[in-house]
Amino acid sequence: MTDSIHAPRTDNEEMDFSSGLAAFEAKHFSRAMQLLSPFANDGDAHAQHMLAIMFQNGLGTVENPEQAVKMMTSSAEQGYPIAQHGLGFMYMQGECVEKDSAKAVEWFEKAAEQGLQGSLTTLAMMYEQGEGVEKDAKKAKELYKAAGFDDLG
Repeated sequence: MTDSIHAPRTDNEEMDFSSGLAAFEAKHFSRAMQLLSPFANDGDAHAQHMLAIMFQNGLGTVENPEQAVKMMTSSAEQGYPIAQHGLGFMYMQGECVEKDSAKAVEWFEKAAEQGLQGSLTTLAMMYEQGEGVEKDAKKAKELYKAAGFDDLG
């Protein structure tokens, strides 16, 4: 996913980015951090999301909640749905940030608007339980249905 705001990548940059993602998938987190950091620092939403996960969990680097939130927020604000979900989860759980159910709902809604099933499902549960939003069984049922669960809610 090349960010349209930034210049197209050179072949070498594309190779480094792909290698960084492959290193992450192979759990070679130090290498992934090294390869993806320049892209994250240049504002690449996908790279920022990957770094946020590494900072959040101390993968290939020391745990750094502040950097995790900074990277996740930057990625989420660019409209990257998985980062929006991740940021919502951080607020819902109080992980790396002060727990804030209302902010969690805001970020889950942004990701849900882009069709992210996990966010639709999480939002449905929040409406069902009245967490961060007013309890609304009808809205919960609509969200479960949008997520592909016709029999829930």
